[in-house]
Amino acid sequence: MDNKTISPKTRSRRELLKQMAGMGMLLPFAGRSVLPLLAAVGEPHKQAAPPPLPSSLTPDDDQLLDELQKANFLYFWEQANPQTGLVKDRANTRSQDNRTVASIAATGFGLTALCIAQKRGFVSYPDAYGRVVATLRFLWKKLPTHRGFFYHWADINTGERVWDSEVSSVDTAILLCGILTCRQYFEEHSEVTLLAYEIFNRVDWTWLSEDTTLLPHGWLPEVGFLPYRWDYYSELMMMYLLGLGSASFPLRVETWNAWKRTIFEYDGLRYIGSFAPLFVHQYSQAWFDFRGKRDKYADYFQNSIIATDVHRRFCLELARQFPDYSDDLWGITASDSQQGYVIWGGPPATGPLDGTVAPSAAAGSLPFLPQAVMRVLRNIRNRYGNAWGRYGFVNAFNPLRNWYDPDVIGIDTGITMVMAENARTGFVWQTFMKNPEAKRGMQRAGFVTYQPASPPSL
Repeated sequence: MDNKTISPKTRSRRELLKQMAGMGMLLPFAGRSVLPLLAAVGEPHKQAAPPPLPSSLTPDDDQLLDELQKANFLYFWEQANPQTGLVKDRANTRSQDNRTVASIAATGFGLTALCIAQKRGFVSYPDAYGRVVATLRFLWKKLPTHRGFFYHWADINTGERVWDSEVSSVDTAILLCGILTCRQYFEEHSEVTLLAYEIFNRVDWTWLSEDTTLLPHGWLPEVGFLPYRWDYYSELMMMYLLGLGSASFPLRVETWNAWKRTIFEYDGLRYIGSFAPLFVHQYSQAWFDFRGKRDKYADYFQNSIIATDVHRRFCLELARQFPDYSDDLWGITASDSQQGYVIWGGPPATGPLDGTVAPSAAAGSLPFLPQAVMRVLRNIRNRYGNAWGRYGFVNAFNPLRNWYDPDVIGIDTGITMVMAENARTGFVWQTFMKNPEAKRGMQRAGFVTYQPASPPSL
């Protein structure tokens, strides 16, 4: 199958989510109260007692995560072009996959995966370094950009823009996070340091924010900026923080305060959230270390702990309709389904829920609720053999319908591998946060360190 026969994935998760909202497909689940309230800017919100802080993983947990990360890394090693370094958006794990569409976000996760894999001995240092420097050379010299921002999807072999995709602000941010991780891990190599510096510093954040404090989702050469803005809490934090940390084209400080932090309440727990899948609580925290830090609005690490536990409780409530959900099996986020790619999650219920499970929903929250997540991952690994393949967990499966996705998706495999490492060692956080851009971004956003109060046990 070549790319011309594939149904084009021409819209991002975020654009699909906005379309669903406009069609009235964001429906509150009747079983529990979900109350969104607009948080007043400048007033830190008060929260109910959050779930317990994450505890250490057991040796058995560590062994399973090691197996998972080895499998995840194979995706980024095998489903990338060694000459360009670009990583496929997705791949079929059951048959030969001839698709050639790369995702720049998957490439960002792939660069981070190379650092993790070399540290853990999954790949030799010369091989990891060789792949990193080849990728950075291609990104700097050959991959098309506009004002330093990259197109969402590209041909894995040539770098040519595909599907008339947009210059994507958030996908560029994910790629930059991977680049900065490599700059620190391979810091003794001047070429990696220089290439990372050049790629990051040509990104013109002031162009993106020229007439707005709310950054646009992207830009098309045919029509200009997309109409969508990063206006509500989501995976946007990494993008704003990178822009604030730029030394060449920095964002104004007021951009950090411009986006809305909406308070949701569910089952007595209050947290900043969105009408969006669980991944919005994970992606920025794959690289930025928010532990023990807060701005004038919130402790976002604690917020993600609460949001993950709320999602777990929401899935348990859904067991009335879908009896496969339990403490041993939960997790819904944007993923494949029998009906195609779906933006779903909750609370409130988003999309046509049908009992499908996306393993990356739980796995991407490993640092937040390690014990609860490991219970799910161990159950999937032991009980659902068809949900495991060469690259780890499939993107999604539905045990009620005996459906198992043949594909894995790069960004979901990536968030699984990166968050597994952060839960095990904090390595990605520690490496990435050495970057002056990361430190400066958080400082300009007003983050301060503090000692979170230890919550009572539930």
